[in-house]
Amino acid sequence: MVEDHYQTLGVSRTASAEEIRKAYRDLARKNHPDLHPDDDAAKEKFKQVQAAFDVLNDPSKREMYDRYGSSFEGVGAGGPGGGWGGGGSWSGGGGAGPFPGGGGEIDLESLFGGGAGGFGDLFGRGRGSRGRRRTAQMPGEDISASISIPFRMSIDGGKTDVRIDRGGKIETISVTIPQGLPDGARMRLRGQGLPGSSGGPAGDLMLQVQVEPHAVFHRSGDTLEVTLPVSLSEAIEGAKVDVPTPWGTIALRIPPGTSSGKKLRAAGMGVHHGNDAKGDLIAEVQIMLPTGGAADIREKLVEAVKAAEAASPESPRSRLQW
Repeated sequence: MVEDHYQTLGVSRTASAEEIRKAYRDLARKNHPDLHPDDDAAKEKFKQVQAAFDVLNDPSKREMYDRYGSSFEGVGAGGPGGGWGGGGSWSGGGGAGPFPGGGGEIDLESLFGGGAGGFGDLFGRGRGSRGRRRTAQMPGEDISASISIPFRMSIDGGKTDVRIDRGGKIETISVTIPQGLPDGARMRLRGQGLPGSSGGPAGDLMLQVQVEPHAVFHRSGDTLEVTLPVSLSEAIEGAKVDVPTPWGTIALRIPPGTSSGKKLRAAGMGVHHGNDAKGDLIAEVQIMLPTGGAADIREKLVEAVKAAEAASPESPRSRLQW
């Protein structure tokens, strides 16, 4: 039966490149022959994992595989043996591979970055050490942590400290929060996980970020929303009112005759990002009636309002229907 490369790596057909690399890395560590010298099943599994990764990690090969299945190697392939001509790293002939009975070889250094800390060093098979057994280097495990940051920091960006449990040892590290980070974001901090063994690279820290709510501002995507209180006279006559934003106070124009619920837009005054993308600020008007004052003043106000309402062409609830 022809192996399904996606099933071999345990990923879906819509898996991202990062998901494919992670699955490959985990399976390669688990089945590497250096760790199972007398296990033929592990050696075979490792070869299958190599073959699957060689195809799915290459966008052009993956596209051909998705289109033609296992027969894709015969479409536009190189010479005899069913292998890829040109610069591909997989050779399909029967030559000796890195393990007994191997049918091919893949350049694992291309994934993990050659040299010290590369995949060759990971299992003691670096260049120049063919056949020589060394202590296997193992990368450290990833760890997870969560942090809560103020709303303002999520907009402005900045630095904050986070306490992490690194193998039973509590440590505090400084984390840079990028400008415009949304609530629920996950940040990957390279090399901040558990240390590797025998000189292997450290794992990563996966940091879950929660943003504390703001007293008056609300975020929707890159749009900032705020309720804007205005006086009755400002709503009737129109006015310019000051509105604080993360980027300074702006003067927002209230058109004459503005009702509560009217939404006013200030372009570019919402969430900003490091790539110069900018959201807008939406201010929803809320008319605040005056409190206090002498009874005769309130009576005159009511009379004036009733006179204005009598001249209105329609009832304020004329469109309220079930």
